[in-house]
Amino acid sequence: MHPCRQNRASGGVFWDVPTAVDNWIKAGQVLFITGKVSRYKDSLQVGITDAYPQPNPDMGEFMATGARSTTEMVAELRALIDGLGEPYGRLTRTILLEDKFLTQFSNAPAAKNMHHAYIGGLLDHSLSMARLGAHMASHYPKVNQDLLVAGALLHDMGKVYEYAFDGSFEFSDDGRLVGHIVRAAVIVEQTAAKLGDIPPRVVQDVVHLILSHHGNLEWGAPVVPKTLEAVILHQLDLLDSRVQGFYDHVNNDNSEGEWTSKESPMHRTYLRKG
Repeated sequence: MHPCRQNRASGGVFWDVPTAVDNWIKAGQVLFITGKVSRYKDSLQVGITDAYPQPNPDMGEFMATGARSTTEMVAELRALIDGLGEPYGRLTRTILLEDKFLTQFSNAPAAKNMHHAYIGGLLDHSLSMARLGAHMASHYPKVNQDLLVAGALLHDMGKVYEYAFDGSFEFSDDGRLVGHIVRAAVIVEQTAAKLGDIPPRVVQDVVHLILSHHGNLEWGAPVVPKTLEAVILHQLDLLDSRVQGFYDHVNNDNSEGEWTSKESPMHRTYLRKG
């Protein structure tokens, strides 16, 4: 018998899964269960006595979602792109506002579990970074705001292909073999080639932001930041992911104490809720 984790939308752990159930249960599967609820270290748990699959479940009811609606976020995305100077606006618009890609982009998570790990998390993270980028461009001199905002919107778009969404967030074959950084860089170069009149320097600058946004080679960046905008984008990515990671860990902690009952995997410590 093994523990069976509940979806992160509500948290919790199911224990004592009967062997007959454990033999066929799969990650991301929706089940009807019977069992006994108990509390352990301020957290609710369920000892399962029986379980069976729910036919044709609406997965939207079980996947974690953010505070903002998709409609609201897509409207902000369009406004941000409309505010970009050319050719950054046309390049970004062609990629992100293509109908099929936009649907995927607006529903994808930004990560499996560390930060923005919910439906729409990728778009939420990208918009937050774009807003922060605009603020940084007004604060620091000589920052190309159009480049920085476009880079913020495009930097993680490869995650549309990196994750598979089938009841849970898992790496796809493309995510394992190519990765979101390389995939996004390829998309930018292919789109620019198709448009035909995007200056090579613009393409190079945008691609560099994508390739360097993880900051360090040991963190998966093919190159380190070497332009002003790339330095800023990396720091914004760190800031937004760390802050949202704090929110996510605290909000998903069901204990009643002042501190979280478990260490944050991102911050590697217990977090105070208040």
